Amino acid sequence: MSTQVIDAPKGPGARDAVVGPDEAAGELCLERRDMELAMQLGEVRTAARQGGRRMVPRSQIARLRAEEGFPSALRGRLRLVGTVSGAELLGISSVRFTKLAKCGCFTPVRWYANRYRSVVWLYLASEVRSFGETHTAWLSGRLPPRLLAALADGEDLRARGWRSRSTAWAAAQAADGWQEASVWAALLGEEALAQVVPDERERARLRQLRPELLPGRAGPPFLREVADALLLADGREEREFARLSLGFALDRARPGTVRTEHGVALLPNGDKPRATVPVTVGSV
Repeated sequence: MSTQVIDAPKGPGARDAVVGPDEAAGELCLERRDMELAMQLGEVRTAARQGGRRMVPRSQIARLRAEEGFPSALRGRLRLVGTVSGAELLGISSVRFTKLAKCGCFTPVRWYANRYRSVVWLYLASEVRSFGETHTAWLSGRLPPRLLAALADGEDLRARGWRSRSTAWAAAQAADGWQEASVWAALLGEEALAQVVPDERERARLRQLRPELLPGRAGPPFLREVADALLLADGREEREFARLSLGFALDRARPGTVRTEHGVALLPNGDKPRATVPVTVGSV
């Protein structure tokens, strides 16, 4: 779920009506990383401010603090589980949990690289629990044939699911077409990006605006290498979606187009611009 952006209050008292994420985290009894996740998931809705900085309306804080079971209930909705704890939650083996995750039964919201440079995926406990409640037959016995076939073909949707979740949130937060374009550009390698954006000056601008989609902040030197590999779109369908989204975002960003209230880019004569790159729709 992407964060819902609401208009920041205006007029007298507006400054007091919103607070920064760090102050909001303190009032909501959340750690900073939990606050970031809460905003990403839409648990805490944010207000757009000039310059792109996200603020939290005090009405949001009041709403959450008034909930029954605060702050435990809010923390529970933000609880993350890894493979072992997720398997325990479902009462299955870690091997079976990994197979279900690879098939996209639940989507990672975060990851980190351990000292062996292996990627450790983290999932929302609430989503894992919900899957178990609605797919009890998949928790024991033989997995459905289509899942077994996908696993035999080497399918692993965990990275794609994380990218989809992260880019949807970042694109929703974009203040303009250029910022949104930089989100989709981050999914493409330099060669693919040059095909969509032949102008080096525009590519430089997109690189400058590139959002931080990676988990955490400072880390071991190898983290960037691991992260860059995970960030690139994988598979024809995902790459073409990124190219198409980038093209439409650029159409809105470049001079000569305007964006309607419904997010549709229009040329001065009222026509919709063509996508920068034609896309052939097909399966992966």
